[in-house]
Amino acid sequence: MTQSSEPQLATAVLMIRPVRFESNPLTAVSNRFQGQSKLDAVAQNRQAQVEFDALHATLRSAGIRIIVFADTTEPHTPDSVFPNNWISFHHDGRVVLYPMEAENRRLERRLDVLEQLVQEQGYQIREVVDLSQYEQSGRFLEGTGSLVLDRPGRIAYACLSSRTHFDPLGEFSQRMDYEIVTFDAMDPDGVPIYHTNVVMHVGERLAAICTEAISDEAQRKAVLRSLKSTGHDVIELSYTQLAAFAGNMLELRNAAGERVTTLSQQAFDALDTEQIASLQDNGQVVTANIPVIEASAGGSVRCMLAEIHLPSAV
Repeated sequence: MTQSSEPQLATAVLMIRPVRFESNPLTAVSNRFQGQSKLDAVAQNRQAQVEFDALHATLRSAGIRIIVFADTTEPHTPDSVFPNNWISFHHDGRVVLYPMEAENRRLERRLDVLEQLVQEQGYQIREVVDLSQYEQSGRFLEGTGSLVLDRPGRIAYACLSSRTHFDPLGEFSQRMDYEIVTFDAMDPDGVPIYHTNVVMHVGERLAAICTEAISDEAQRKAVLRSLKSTGHDVIELSYTQLAAFAGNMLELRNAAGERVTTLSQQAFDALDTEQIASLQDNGQVVTANIPVIEASAGGSVRCMLAEIHLPSAV
């Protein structure tokens, strides 16, 4: 598959500030990272807002453009802080809407967000590719949680789980012109890991992946071969680092044209000296402390950021 002119790194991100954040019982069955907070729902929401604001401020200080929308109190969408699961934005002006496993997560899809990106932020949307109909047949694909995209290489990595199925993967591949590299990723107890972006990260030149989680040797070799064939240096993560969300990082480009990798403080603290040096050699590294969001909802910094690759309307 030929490489595209689409850049890997976005210069802007979409964030949704929570108003009724709490651990979501409908997602707990398939996400073993969540539900570890002892706070009540009111305290979870209050602390999540503090953590959201801190991440927002950290990214802004690093030169990243951020477009923030407030969540709505009704309908109740406890996981709205993770917009990358329901939407992705693409360099050719297309937007993809995704089928979500939990019924209350389907309520996160908001067309007013698209309208305001066009009318108030000056972006161009040429087409909306809506895959949400797969929910009717119990088939799901949760955005750039399920898909880790190599945008220039037109490769989408996907670990199969109850939230990532072949049928919507196939349609995404055909309509968006991506090669799909699928694999099975399990936690130490042999339970499928719910999202690919917990297992791995793909940046412009640097990638990170928990190869321990891919027990099938042929699959593991195929993923590593694909990463290396596209020119990526690979940081291999351990199960302990995966559990600390070290795979859930995102590389962006700031207003000065510099690479910026962002991840949580917990994730950063789990890395060893050599891994940190690799990240810092690659560009600026910024962290935010988001323990309640991580413990309550089972997602981290990357999940909170939907990269905006849309062209300007001007």
